[in-house]
Amino acid sequence: MDWKLVATAFGAVFIAELGDKTNLATMALAGSNASKWSVFAGASLALVLTTALGVLAGDLVSRFVPDLWINRGAGLMFITIGLFYLVGK
Repeated sequence: MDWKLVATAFGAVFIAELGDKTNLATMALAGSNASKWSVFAGASLALVLTTALGVLAGDLVSRFVPDLWINRGAGLMFITIGLFYLVGK
């Protein structure tokens, strides 16, 4: 196992998820329900499944698209999302 890659993936996902809509929704669910462990289990399972889909999709795309274009596409998507946040739409 590539521990440097594990740490990089952990750091990227942790920072990306902290304070986003998913995290805020999880806080709201935990605050309005008595079963905190049920909220934790459901949210954790959802993150694991969406991450698995991302890994599978990334593997499939990488078979047909060179890494350079995947990185450029990801960068363009992040810039586009950032512009939408700046404009407010």
